Amino acid sequence: QVHLEESGGGLVQAGTSLRLSCAASGHTFSMYAAGWFRQAPGKEREFVAGINWSGDTTNYADSVRGRFTISRDNAKATVYLQMNSLKPEDTAVYYCACPRPGSSWYDVGGMAFWGKGTLVTVSS
Repeated sequence: QVHLEESGGGLVQAGTSLRLSCAASGHTFSMYAAGWFRQAPGKEREFVAGINWSGDTTNYADSVRGRFTISRDNAKATVYLQMNSLKPEDTAVYYCACPRPGSSWYDVGGMAFWGKGTLVTVSS
């Protein structure tokens, strides 16, 4: 079992940066891939970024590629999402998640564990 808790959200202006953190508890965290999803008001939850268990493979949604960077520190059991050049359309609740072994990183239904989310609001 892995418990995930996000932090770092807030209200920022467009063009600025924010770093989200996802602290994990559970001795098996380092065995899981991890990812960030987001859900804007009135929209479905969508994939943002994913990282494999060792941190040497990452992938991003087209909408954030080149602006966001996902990373992890297994010694600290933490996953990060560095968000640069934020846009108003990045406004959403951001969730950290771990996929079931063998599941796609992009499939909301394939996640084994979810955090409760942290709100990011980007003003224009």
